[in-house]
Amino acid sequence: MSNAAHRLLWTVLALLLVAAGGVASAVGLGWLPGGGAPLLGAGPVTWLRAGTPWSALAVAVGGVLLALLGQRLLTAGLRAPGRLAGILTHAGNGGGRTRVACEVLTGALERDLLRASGVHRARVLLTGPVARPDVWVEVRLDPSDGLGATRAQVDAAVRRFAATLGCRPAHLDVTAVVDEPSR
Repeated sequence: MSNAAHRLLWTVLALLLVAAGGVASAVGLGWLPGGGAPLLGAGPVTWLRAGTPWSALAVAVGGVLLALLGQRLLTAGLRAPGRLAGILTHAGNGGGRTRVACEVLTGALERDLLRASGVHRARVLLTGPVARPDVWVEVRLDPSDGLGATRAQVDAAVRRFAATLGCRPAHLDVTAVVDEPSR
């Protein structure tokens, strides 16, 4: 099923549940004919009354569990394939897929950036599609080191990262913050 079909299915299901709840509320409030007749048969009503107050608690817990299951199903159905959502999925060369947590990749680039002379702190963020992700890099630099050499080292680290990832970033943003010299 396509994403559009999943959305349509869940929208129709949600509208049916909202309509059923609205009709049940209207009947219970006496706004529709048949307000005096119970919505449940004699068996479930007897069970609910016999187990008071635990039966109401059991129904509430069951409803919460069903809601959590529905939320998980909805999340799985609406997940867009090929997006970086905490895990990078890269199609293999025939046999399967490689799945790597994005934190592992960003941590590796941060460690590589910290090896550059003059870099005190590095932070990396990946967003966007797997084939062409956006890479956001922030490095904190020592003011006494030359910026030219540090720039070349940061550029080499980003090139190694892109080669390891097997793709070319769609957008690369490197922010260099030079720390103030201590007095």
